[in-house]
Amino acid sequence: MELLQPKKRILVAPLNWGLGHATRCIPIINTLILHDFEPIIASDGYALELLKKEFPQLKAIELPSYNITYAKKANSFKLKLLKDTPHLLKTIKKEKKRIATLVKDEELSGIISDNRFGVRHKSVPSVFITHQLRVLSGNTTWLSSKIHQNIISKFNACWVPDHSGALNLSGDLGHGTTLANTINYIGPLTRFKKQDFQTKYQLLVLLSGPEPQRTFLEEKLIQELKDYRGNVLFIKGQVEAEQHITVQGSITFYNFMTSEDLEKGINESELILSRSGYTTIMDLAKLEKKAFFIPTPGQFEQLYLAKRLHDQQVAPCCKQDKFSIKMLSEVNQYTGFKALKTEVNLSELFSIFQG
Repeated sequence: MELLQPKKRILVAPLNWGLGHATRCIPIINTLILHDFEPIIASDGYALELLKKEFPQLKAIELPSYNITYAKKANSFKLKLLKDTPHLLKTIKKEKKRIATLVKDEELSGIISDNRFGVRHKSVPSVFITHQLRVLSGNTTWLSSKIHQNIISKFNACWVPDHSGALNLSGDLGHGTTLANTINYIGPLTRFKKQDFQTKYQLLVLLSGPEPQRTFLEEKLIQELKDYRGNVLFIKGQVEAEQHITVQGSITFYNFMTSEDLEKGINESELILSRSGYTTIMDLAKLEKKAFFIPTPGQFEQLYLAKRLHDQQVAPCCKQDKFSIKMLSEVNQYTGFKALKTEVNLSELFSIFQG
């Protein structure tokens, strides 16, 4: 009688900075399951709660929290990050200690870290996921990029969720570096599929990101939407124990949606109003939607991506404090997202865990 081999356990640990890092790990987790691995989820805050709702059957572990928040003013963004650095370094140290314990206790065969710097171990293959081989920070971009690339080099492999060629979504963020051969361009990661649904909403508001800027934008948009004519689906991006749905006039509010409902909601919507986070861009590219972007104040990455899509005539954008609901009419002058091949052959990449 042949004995069944135990499934290899792979720790999947996204950063809790908005919901993008967690949601783009969903297709990775699904593919791991499909290929007979046993994923273990590890994160904190909203990111962990979201993945627990998506995968209630999987073991979930809480990691030390980076407690990342934004400054209230955009021009204080870099200063606040600098002040938070000692806490960040302490958290990474705690993270490494926790991972060392998990490698032994859970008998891990591999680690996949989405931008969690301390989630790696020398005794098991450790993969880092990022679309930022270059980290934009204004006049200190050279330094922030060098620091990030040094962190990446400590992992066995780096997976970049984008295309390697000229037709790509991340632009300078994910290209043009001289990193070692551990870089693999795996194609855009998205949990969604394009489907043909009858239009139900003229506008979908999709919020995410750290506080207090998430709340600032929510409050501003609720005020602006008083003058909007059309059905609105408003998703606040607050992953709580229970889902709450409220209706105010033509606006339907959700605190959060799981993948299946959100996929349907986006497919049923004419226009998406959101931050210009990279995961959101990957999702909307797959679903070929029209969008209007309001980048998070002070976040160089989102500002760059929004401007890039504006310059490519894909989608308009606006600073948060300048936004007016009347600006949504500008979308008619832009092409919207066109389909790029987004199929990801993750099975070949998983060979790193088979050794």
